[in-house]
Amino acid sequence: MSLPKTYLQLLSTLNADGELQMQLAEKEMPTPGLDEVLVRVEAAPINPSDQGVMFGWSSMDKATTTGTGAETTLHAPVSPKGMRMMKARVGQALPVGNEGSGTVVAAGENAQGLKGKLVGLMGGEMYAQYRLVKAMMCLPLGPDHTAKDGAACFVNPLTALSMVETMRLEGHTALVHTAAASNLGQMLNRICQADDVQLVNVVRSAEQEKLLRDMGAAHVVDSSKDSFMADLTDAIHETGATLAFDATGGGRLASNILTAMEAAAARTPGAYSIYGSVKHKQVYLYGGLDQSETVLTRGYGMAWGVGGWLLPNFLARVGHEVGAKMRERVVKELTTTFENKYSDEISLTDVLKSEVVARYVTKKTGAKFLINPQLPI
Repeated sequence: MSLPKTYLQLLSTLNADGELQMQLAEKEMPTPGLDEVLVRVEAAPINPSDQGVMFGWSSMDKATTTGTGAETTLHAPVSPKGMRMMKARVGQALPVGNEGSGTVVAAGENAQGLKGKLVGLMGGEMYAQYRLVKAMMCLPLGPDHTAKDGAACFVNPLTALSMVETMRLEGHTALVHTAAASNLGQMLNRICQADDVQLVNVVRSAEQEKLLRDMGAAHVVDSSKDSFMADLTDAIHETGATLAFDATGGGRLASNILTAMEAAAARTPGAYSIYGSVKHKQVYLYGGLDQSETVLTRGYGMAWGVGGWLLPNFLARVGHEVGAKMRERVVKELTTTFENKYSDEISLTDVLKSEVVARYVTKKTGAKFLINPQLPI
């Protein structure tokens, strides 16, 4: 198969004049080195983490699009505060796309075994027609899998598995998860049900609560209800959860979870202390759906912590052997436990159209977009 001499890649650039631009750039087709493979990217999801690089602190409600085809450009203004927050990236053309899947179309001498295979891969720069990566970064998929099946086989699956692994490593016995009706949240539910792990799901609507209960989730609490704190405390008391993963990041939700954990602990006879419960309570912020400040009221004793959590850092912490076992499970359960459902499949130019951006930037439950870089430009 003969390859084109060039390919298109999506780049996001913050200009010094206060405008963010996203556009396609023409790149020279690379030749794989000894341990490298060239993948024709056929599917790549738009995850919230991708949007952080794509748009940063720009005002996406004011975004506009100019040009057509390969000349399509998305423009979005950036406020003075946004410019301060993104000062370090001014003038840099950043490639986008954490993960994806596709077919290996060329391989170096030491990677010939992957040639022609469908693989999942995570290494950034996936919003492109082709991607050169180290062979070790590829996850070979099964013979019955499609590129769509494997497009999101890294970020959400490994994050969900790593949450349970973090729980075990740090001596907790149950979990709380926010934004729990997301694709990741649904995966986490399936994992916890299969592994007999108690999970408290925090959602934002009655519709989301029904979605999870229909999946068999035992503990679902709706933050829009007046009874939220009481319901959350009851669920935490019943499960014994002392570890939470918060996808929102901002506001009082992390603090409310710690408050509910402390209130649940206080129900145990003999647990009273002027310093609060002895059992450590931990909330990890792993997302930024709420861009406001994180507010902590500190009404939960002294045995607590709030910190950031990132998948790459965790995988580095646990090492190759644990990571390999998780990847094996993902491939085995790719169309069951780790199934992803997409509402839209779009081209690289569709990504840049303001009317399409307005739909995927909202991060609504059930609205997950898949980019197919091989669709016509």
